[in-house]
Amino acid sequence: FLSVTEELVRRRAEHNNCEIFSLEEISLHQQEIEKLEHLDKWCRDLKILYLQNNLIPKLENVGKLKKLEYLNVALNNIERIENLEGCEELKKLDLTANFVGELSSIESLKCNIHLKELFLVGNPCTEFEGYRQFVVATLHQLKYLDSKEIERSERIKALQNYPEVKWKIREQERAYLLKRAREKEEAQRSMQEKKDEKQKQMDSKLAFDSPDSPQEKSNQAEGDGKQKRYRPVDSDDEDRKFWEEPTPYTPESRLETHRYIEEKRKAKENIRESKKREKTAWTLVTAEGKVLNVNVPKLHFSLKDDEENNQIILDLAVYRHLDTSLLDVDVQPTYIRVLVKGKPFQLVLPEEVKPDSSSAKRSQTTGHLVVTMPKAKEVILAKQKVSASIKHSDCNTQQKNTRSGQVEKLEVDPSKYSFPDVTKIIQEKERTGRGPIKFQPQKVTEVKKSCVDFENNEDV
Repeated sequence: FLSVTEELVRRRAEHNNCEIFSLEEISLHQQEIEKLEHLDKWCRDLKILYLQNNLIPKLENVGKLKKLEYLNVALNNIERIENLEGCEELKKLDLTANFVGELSSIESLKCNIHLKELFLVGNPCTEFEGYRQFVVATLHQLKYLDSKEIERSERIKALQNYPEVKWKIREQERAYLLKRAREKEEAQRSMQEKKDEKQKQMDSKLAFDSPDSPQEKSNQAEGDGKQKRYRPVDSDDEDRKFWEEPTPYTPESRLETHRYIEEKRKAKENIRESKKREKTAWTLVTAEGKVLNVNVPKLHFSLKDDEENNQIILDLAVYRHLDTSLLDVDVQPTYIRVLVKGKPFQLVLPEEVKPDSSSAKRSQTTGHLVVTMPKAKEVILAKQKVSASIKHSDCNTQQKNTRSGQVEKLEVDPSKYSFPDVTKIIQEKERTGRGPIKFQPQKVTEVKKSCVDFENNEDV
């Protein structure tokens, strides 16, 4: 059964900053509470307590709430008024739509001298002959009964006929209590029968599901048409049977209905959870090890090859207001995988990248996820390109300098030249050079020999 828990009380005490020791009002309605306890220890200052529409069978553990002024326990399973003597300040008591049949139990409310309003509408005792007269005559402090004001004349008349009315009420009470005893026995027997029937269905289902069962063998021999005989009752048929079956309105039937609804709800939750677990896993990599392109979240994307910076950039159009904690980015050398709320987006990359140097960012305006992945061959490719360009430029500059050097030798005295001799620097490079550069000195000497009468014509 469900009882009042500290977590529940704190959750319902938000208006008091979740403090329960100083709580003066709390609403615990529709919480499926089956036992009333702890409130008299945790919330001693309670003045208003709402407990309507629960499954409370008995008024208990509220006697120490000295400051309690209003108690609402409508739509519960209460059959007797008791244990309220300690609620010294009680002014209003609502017992609407319960199962109070022992009307004489209201005599316990004589101690509650401040009680002004009492609600017993919807209880079996209200059908007793002389119900109102008995209550009016018993509780002198009452001002209103079932929302109707008690006139002075009504109270005088009820007091005059009190002995006779009291005797009638006692007789009707005894008849009602006998009826209730039979209802309890019937409910217990019915519950046992349903439990046995359910157990039988479970056993037959287990026997049918087992591969070596004689029932299944006979079914296979006789054909598929007779297999229905061993199938358990369909849930829809069971549901229809439960709701269409006439039952008396008793605390037991109300509790049974609640348990049935709760059982169905849990069964649906279990089915939902099992479906989630049994959900077919997305195939991201084949058995042969081939990585597939997958876009389960159906997001727009663009993959850009940034040759200038030697990197690959993925722009994934993630939902703008999606929390970043729901994104999981996994960069591998040959592919990238992004889990968006558990749904995989996977893309095979055109070139190998470096996962350790990759970075992922979210746009604050669009929410897009931008993943920058440097290429693995970045260093090698960059050196080759740069070195080739350097070699090519060096050759050109060397040729230019040699030619310009010839002119300088003709016009400038090297011993008086204050700056470093460019031709000597180039010659040193040529001596330590590689490849075609080492052939340059020979060419220069040939030019010197053949072109003695060289004239520097700027127009040419």
